[in-house]
Amino acid sequence: MNGIIQVTRSSMPDYEEYIDEIKDIWDTHWMTNMGSKHRELRDKLKVYLDAENLDLLTNGHMALELTLQAMKLSGEVITTPFTFASTTHAIVRNGLTPVFCDINSDDYTINTKKIESLITEKTCAIVPVHVYGNICDVEAIQKIADKYSLKVVYDAAHTFGVAYKGRGIGLFGDASCFSFHATKVFNTIEGGAVCFKDKALGEEIYNLKNFGIQGSEKVVGVGANAKMNEFCAAMGICNLRHIDREIDKRKRVVERYTERLNGIGGIKLSPQQEGVKPNYAYFPVVFDKKVFGKSRDDVAQQLETEGIFARKYFYPLTTDFDCYRDKFNSEDTPVALNISKNVLTLPLYADLPLETVDKICGIILS
Repeated sequence: MNGIIQVTRSSMPDYEEYIDEIKDIWDTHWMTNMGSKHRELRDKLKVYLDAENLDLLTNGHMALELTLQAMKLSGEVITTPFTFASTTHAIVRNGLTPVFCDINSDDYTINTKKIESLITEKTCAIVPVHVYGNICDVEAIQKIADKYSLKVVYDAAHTFGVAYKGRGIGLFGDASCFSFHATKVFNTIEGGAVCFKDKALGEEIYNLKNFGIQGSEKVVGVGANAKMNEFCAAMGICNLRHIDREIDKRKRVVERYTERLNGIGGIKLSPQQEGVKPNYAYFPVVFDKKVFGKSRDDVAQQLETEGIFARKYFYPLTTDFDCYRDKFNSEDTPVALNISKNVLTLPLYADLPLETVDKICGIILS
């Protein structure tokens, strides 16, 4: 790993801080099943994320999959193919049919102007995806959902700590699902959460994440096992103490990239969204080979020869995965298809030295 620059690196507390945090686990021997660490992290995240209600799960995928299951939906779900595999899989694994909507060419979120044309009598929900820390047009989506009586579940994996018009992003829609994977702005090693409005929905999610168990002799339904353990919760408690400083450090990196790459012909950067408090989760760059002279793949390969690993994220579209290719046509979402073929997310993490950012930019511009 020496000299290698990965696209991301996990934020971690000092070793001593984490060891101190987990000491009492040795005293109690309580390692899972909603122990004190779990409850403490849940309560602190409710405050930090400005959430009405929140529950913790073993990862972001199970947060999304079990939330959809808890809603007892059937039929079609409008979503986007410009996302991680988890989004589409969570829909399909619930026996629902994804209907893919194209994205905006500037912020890469779902194009709300195209949603209504995709709604049929089978449509039951919309699963929009906040991308790279950019948020969807939550107001337009809610207006459509209200008009057609649809559920809205946001894939908010990229938007931890993001706020819109002073409100936590988890407050929008019927539910928002976050990922606390090691690669995210905030991590619990592996973990996730769901923010929700309806407490009855929260109770159903809780049942599903804990085998349907409501007591030592009472199992009310068929559930899964998606509980966050105490060691992951302890990591989350530690990382939450430092999250604002970590986001500020990420901001410095993003500002340096922007300073070096903004205004270069054939390079498109993602603009700051109005009314949004960002989290600086990713730094996507879209390359236009006709203008820049080199393709996204050319740039990625050149960086790799220098020991710098950027990521073609998201590529391919989920509709081009082997498991979906015969069922969907990526040509139906041409903007998403074009972005997927030309976007590269550059290395970005809190402790990335600005000198390394300059080196990356220098390689790109050369």
